[in-house]
Amino acid sequence: MILTGSEITKQVKKGKITISPFEEMNVNPNSYNVKLGDYLKVYVDEVLDSKKELKTQIIPIPDDGLVLEPNKIYLGYTKEIIGSDHFVPTITGRSSTGRLGLFVQITSDLVDIGFVGNLTFQLHAVQPLRIYKGMKIGQIMFWKCKGKIKLYDGKYQNSIGPQESKVWKDFKN
Repeated sequence: MILTGSEITKQVKKGKITISPFEEMNVNPNSYNVKLGDYLKVYVDEVLDSKKELKTQIIPIPDDGLVLEPNKIYLGYTKEIIGSDHFVPTITGRSSTGRLGLFVQITSDLVDIGFVGNLTFQLHAVQPLRIYKGMKIGQIMFWKCKGKIKLYDGKYQNSIGPQESKVWKDFKN
């Protein structure tokens, strides 16, 4: 069951959902609009090797915006710290950004219950597109769980800023 906007607000006030900072003007009928952080990360290598730790470069987003190039993956993040031990968040792009040809979440829209931190966007533009820090770029929804809850305790817990892939750690086991 998805939470309505008023229920999201109620659960934030009760401390069962973390959205910080929380702005009531960003509450939708059944989601919350999230904003883009101040910088992006890009991978340095042209070929990405999933067995190796990858180097990234930080790109600050200037006040007059940053043009995203097609055929490149940019890692952005929510300005907000988000999480819950009681509800499962999912994140997706807003229809307004989608209509500009911007993919905000390519594959990983599920946020595990118990995660708290900045959420990472995998940004991909289909044509050159100027973006701005602080723009409303995505939306988060919250879902009620059924069954015994096991809280997330993984490699991205307490993320600050955009997180590059740590899939290489899976090969170490």
